[in-house]
This record gives sequence, C-alpha cells and structure tokens, in this order.
Amino acid sequence: MLSVSEARAKILAAVRPMSGETVALANAAGRVLCAPISARLTQPPADVSAMDGFALRALDGHAGAKLKIIGAAPAGHPFLGKVGPGEAVRLFTGSFLPGGADTVLIQEDASVDGACLTVNEACAPAKNIRRASQDFASGDILLPAGRRLTARDIGLAAAGNHPWLSVHRRPRVAILATGDEISLPGEAIGPGGIVSSNAHALAALIVQAGGDPAILPIARDDIAAIADGADAARGADLLITTGGASVGDHDLVQAGLASRGLHLDFWKIAMRPGKPLMFGAVGGMPMLGLPGNPVSAFVCALLFLCPAIDRLLGLPGDAPMTELARIGAPMKANDQREDYVRATLTRDAEGWRATPFPVQDSGMLRTLARAGALIQRAPHAPALAEGALVQILRLDSAS
Repeated sequence: MLSVSEARAKILAAVRPMSGETVALANAAGRVLCAPISARLTQPPADVSAMDGFALRALDGHAGAKLKIIGAAPAGHPFLGKVGPGEAVRLFTGSFLPGGADTVLIQEDASVDGACLTVNEACAPAKNIRRASQDFASGDILLPAGRRLTARDIGLAAAGNHPWLSVHRRPRVAILATGDEISLPGEAIGPGGIVSSNAHALAALIVQAGGDPAILPIARDDIAAIADGADAARGADLLITTGGASVGDHDLVQAGLASRGLHLDFWKIAMRPGKPLMFGAVGGMPMLGLPGNPVSAFVCALLFLCPAIDRLLGLPGDAPMTELARIGAPMKANDQREDYVRATLTRDAEGWRATPFPVQDSGMLRTLARAGALIQRAPHAPALAEGALVQILRLDSAS
C-alpha cells in the first residue's frame, strides 16, 4: 500500500492548473492570480503630508517662530504656489507638499491667530512627510502569480489601479455518491437505508477550498448506474466518488467506471481512516474515489482532495499544515498505517492540548463535528503517555 505522502504526490502530479478568466476586483477575494499584478501608478504620486498640520521650511521651524499662513491645500487640491521664508501652508493628511517646503509641523505643535502661525515645538527637516513612491512605484510587481487573494491583497490591487484581475478558473468538481442504501437528506428512506451525508459535506469543503461542486444523482449498486454517473460528470474537471471503493460484492465503482475508460493509478493506502482510497482517470478526467464511511471520506478529502483543488487553482497543493500539541490522554502504539485520530482541542499555559475521543469509529459524524483537531500518528508510532507531544491538524483552520 502507498503511504499518505506518496498517494498525495501521485494525485498532484496528475492534475494541472485551470485556465485563466477575468473577474471584477470586487469578486476576486479568495481567487488565485494566474498573472502577476504590476502597479499602474506611483503611490504616493508625490511627497505628501502624513499628518494634519502646516508645510514650511525647516529653517523657519524653530520654537517661537511666527510665520505667515499663505494658503491651504486640502487633499485633492494642491497649493500651486511656493513656500518662501517665513511662510506656511495649511495641510491635511494626504495633502501634496508645496514647493519650497521641506517639513510638516503638526497642528498640535502650533498656535494660529488668523493668518499668523506660532511654532510651539521645533520641527526637523523631512518630518511628517510621506515621500513619493514610498509604497510603490509605477511598474513595481505588487502581487505575484499563484497567490490566493486576501482582503489585504484586494486593497493593494485597487491602490495599483486594477479594476479587473486575471485569476484561475474555479475547478468544477462532480460528486457521485453510490449505494442502494443511501438517500439524500429529505428523501424517503427505504428499509435498511440511511441518509447520505458525504455529498453535502464534500460540496461544502469544495466550496471552501475554492472549487465549484455539483452533486450528481445517487448511483445505485449497479455497474450501469455507475457508468451513467460517469457520463453525467462529463465536463467536470475532477470526479469524486464516495462508496463502492472497498472489496465487497457490492463495491462496484471500479467496474462501473471501467466501461467508461477508467485508468486506475492506485487503490488502497496505508492510513486510517480511509484505506480504500483510489485514484485514476476516466476519459482523461481525474477521478478520486473516497470511502463510503463519512469520517473516512472527510479525512481523505482533507488530505487529498483539498490539495488537488489547490493545484487546480494554481497553488502548490501542500499537505495540510500541522502543529504541535500535548495529548490529554495516553495513546497506544500505532500499527503499520498512518493514523488520524479525532480529538477535542483546548489551550492552556503549555499550548494546545488534544484529547482523543475514546471511540474512533469512522461512521460517527458527531465526533467529527465536535473535534477540534486530528492527531496525526506515523506508522508504528510508539505508545505515548498523557502530556506527550504530537502533531495535530487543526480542523478550525482546515475545514
């Protein structure tokens, strides 16, 4: 069986970034740039005042000096004259610095009587001035290609005078749940049936990761029905199946997809939960087959689907970030599979404390919803006493 890292590397090697599209700046948050953004102007475009105050010559700015106020320059209305000896111009934050001035006296350090200004605190040259191009100059690279845009990035792009941005298209991800026993929420539940949670949980995760999900009709345990599901997924950039990936008589996903040209790359990985993961391509469309158990499907989606979507968006597709925590209960030695253990998460004076749930059955969604983290344990990890350090994947930052 492949390791988790080997399986992820194979998946990432098989997917390519989506083509670009142009979107309005207001709709670009969370999208990934497919081309760098260069400044279309200089910011600030000239020397400007950093404070409300007065522009003057530093030579005249000694304590007790009395100067003549010869004008004002509100932001957007530059003073067109020049400041000479013994003169000052009223400024506001963002006002262009008039010619002849080389310092700004803040208004708290001045007294004004009509057109007469008294300097109460001496001011040095270049004081309270933002120099031209202090932030950026025209032509500077503001944001690189391959960057997922934050609200701060949107502000920077706006300041660089970009109303439209070129970003990678959101990948279309088709979700095909399989099984005679499952029904969608709100539908009638047959004898021995259950409600399917996988498709909706995965769709929510795909949206969060930056993809565009489409939940297909449930495919019954029938080779032809699964083949029809593959037909319905045509046009998607990635097909996700859930269920039917194990070794039972009714695990028919491989057989159903084979009639549509399935090329299977791998099947089964050394992890828990999620051993019966499979990956391949159907008619050139990448296909990721997740287990049917809801916890297994969700954990596999965090470890493999989310990085794949990242790669489709033009990002590296890194493994989910982990950090250190102390365990709140002893843990037994691990077997040959990499383990992801649901745990509550609290913070104390020593940092994060992850306490594993006593029961880790992969059908228990309630513990997944209550979990704050997954404890990551390497194959053959030794037994650990309470308080030992472990790697955790925080779920509040991942899903």
